[in-house]
Amino acid sequence: MRVVVQRVTHASVAVTRSIVGQIEGGMLVFIGIGPDDTDKEITQMVDKLVGLRIFSDDQGKMNRSLLDNKGEMLVVSQFTLWGNCRKGRRPSFVDAAPPEIAEPLYEQFVIEAAKYGIRVAAGLFGADMQVTIVNDGPVTLVLESW
Repeated sequence: MRVVVQRVTHASVAVTRSIVGQIEGGMLVFIGIGPDDTDKEITQMVDKLVGLRIFSDDQGKMNRSLLDNKGEMLVVSQFTLWGNCRKGRRPSFVDAAPPEIAEPLYEQFVIEAAKYGIRVAAGLFGADMQVTIVNDGPVTLVLESW
């Protein structure tokens, strides 16, 4: 699994100009599912993200988590995180999990995140989406399952 997480003051995702998910403060999570990912990786990554200390404390240090801040999470599927650009000029996406594997794991990710009592919004799997982001900091991190 590959994840790009951004600390945001606002983020929304639209499909055919209609907003399907939005948050006001928290983290935007782009998630790319790999062919070997399982429930275990989903659970571990969600736990890592909700506890990741990327929000500022009273001294301005990144010392607070999404849970500490009672922030929100917007989850957007993005198979292009598995794009391989080593050869040629056109990315190859053969390393991304096929939709029949990726979609149920993506949906599980959203459900697992909501179990922490945070508000979770989501994009629409497989759709052509437009994402609006107000990155706070900016803070952007890349995580991979271990």
